Amino acid sequence: MATKAQFGSKIGLIAATVGSAVGLGNIWRFPAETQSNGGAAFLLLYIVCVFILGIPVMLAEFSLGRGCRSDAVGVFRLLSPGKKWWIVGAVAILASYLILSFYMVVAGWTAEYLWQSVTGALYEVGPGAASASPEALDARFQGKMQEYILTDVRPIVMTYIMLLVNLGILLMGVRKGIEKMSNILMPVLFLLLLLFAGVSLSLPKASEGLEFFLNPDFSKITPTVVVNALGQAFFSLSLGMGILVTYSSYFPKETKLTKTAVTVSLLDLLVAIMMGIIIFPAVKTFGLDNHDLAGTALVFVTLPEVFVQMPWTQFWSILFFTLLLVAALTSTISLAEVSIAFMQSRFGMKRSTACLVVMLPLFVLSALCSLSLGSLSSFTIAGLTLFDFLDNTATNIMLPLVAISTCIYMGWFAPKKYFREELTNGNAVSRRFYKPVLFVVRYVAPVLIAAILLAKIF
Repeated sequence: MATKAQFGSKIGLIAATVGSAVGLGNIWRFPAETQSNGGAAFLLLYIVCVFILGIPVMLAEFSLGRGCRSDAVGVFRLLSPGKKWWIVGAVAILASYLILSFYMVVAGWTAEYLWQSVTGALYEVGPGAASASPEALDARFQGKMQEYILTDVRPIVMTYIMLLVNLGILLMGVRKGIEKMSNILMPVLFLLLLLFAGVSLSLPKASEGLEFFLNPDFSKITPTVVVNALGQAFFSLSLGMGILVTYSSYFPKETKLTKTAVTVSLLDLLVAIMMGIIIFPAVKTFGLDNHDLAGTALVFVTLPEVFVQMPWTQFWSILFFTLLLVAALTSTISLAEVSIAFMQSRFGMKRSTACLVVMLPLFVLSALCSLSLGSLSSFTIAGLTLFDFLDNTATNIMLPLVAISTCIYMGWFAPKKYFREELTNGNAVSRRFYKPVLFVVRYVAPVLIAAILLAKIF
């Protein structure tokens, strides 16, 4: 049963779709990948990959969703009844749910740090904090991270708060919930990014940070850097998760898919670039450029070290963790919607019932993910905590498999002319764009994504 929900406006459509792509992958993964892969050389490759790989694959997913107006499984059942292609959609739904289970934990950490910033407790690290050595500051905020996010009870409480916030928004539906939230939160996110970028560019060593980020050293380009740039483009655009198929099923039929894909990709790219402009001048100015900028270390250790050395420490900290909470919320809402749409479409559930069926098990699964980093850390799967195992399995294996399969299906097995008609809205004038997109989807994207998959596995 095709869903009847639709986004109510072009702005809302773009805001919601950009919100589904912009998230924690842009805020903390991009700076870490840039730092470890040669700076500007990686940025250049990443931009190329977004246009060569990201937009064509996004168009393939948009065409599936908008054309069939169904969930990630239903689109394949409608186009190829009796065939096994629906398994591709099922894997996408499972992957998005697994990612959602540990993303909720990270969202809870973000809420905790925002609260600790508001109360000032995050910066109660003793006298002389601003003048302490980088090593001393690092030790202090590492201790704070251990205290706030690697214990048992408090992280679960904050995760549950974020689950309830998500549930409240999702219960309001596509227009009154997802679209309205996106219309409010996405402008807030961009305004905060602009503010932080302005502050970062005014720092004493901003030019040195920008040199690393924007002046490419082509000798840094290696096969590993190319694969990592492909992976970042793939992850930051939310490809292979079922999100873009689900959200595009809410697009009005007259939506111009190519224009929408380019707009979403450019805005997503803009967020990543602005994060680089924010991070690298700051870490260079405060002598933190040799720090590990990966994941939790960047957000919960390095950036508080930056804020404590700036005037108005608490103010900047509150703003940043507000920004991060917005990114986390748009990510978790879009991930949850994939499963909710499936439950509504496949089982004829009311939206309220589908929301509860999807969200209630997360109160257990997300708690287990959180506990796996604390008291249950000794219980591992393939040598990994449950949190890391789900992250590795979903993001490094399942998502590339879904993306490869989607490209092969749309390039070779979808009904004849379906992709072309959806991509061009039946307009013969715009069909000249179809052939290069089809070529990428048929030949280029599967090979490049397979390279990512093999690199991650081996």
